[in-house]
Amino acid sequence: MEQSDLTAAAEIYQATFVRQSHSLEWLQCNLNAFPRYMMFVAQSDSEILGFITWAQKSGFRREVVLELELLAVKPSCQGKGVGKKLIVDSLPLVKTLLASKDAVLKHVLVTTRADNYAQELYKNALGAEIEATISNLYSADEVLMIARNVGAR
Repeated sequence: MEQSDLTAAAEIYQATFVRQSHSLEWLQCNLNAFPRYMMFVAQSDSEILGFITWAQKSGFRREVVLELELLAVKPSCQGKGVGKKLIVDSLPLVKTLLASKDAVLKHVLVTTRADNYAQELYKNALGAEIEATISNLYSADEVLMIARNVGAR
């Protein structure tokens, strides 16, 4: 993601996660925090269809635990494979960035609402499995999913 992508990405973020506020400011902070946060966009022609944010957890380590912090797809493009493409296409780029710092990917974690159908996406695209359910964390129960040994794949 580049600075010029932020306005369109913020609009997608707000449309996708309606309880959020100050989306542009949030995304700007994350973009400024590279390489802790690594952000990528999916686009067709010059239109941004969605974006993904990966976050390194617990410091810069040799074996990285990465969080899929945010995946947002324009509502009109949902259900068309954009989210899966963002995950599948950006993960090799993340691995390359990590390798440039002599690091490797170990595990990926993701949290999502317990009733979110995206759990199936995370299972299929990453091999993530539910490890825990956290009651009433944000607006409802959340599940913590972990994809283990992703770097070996």
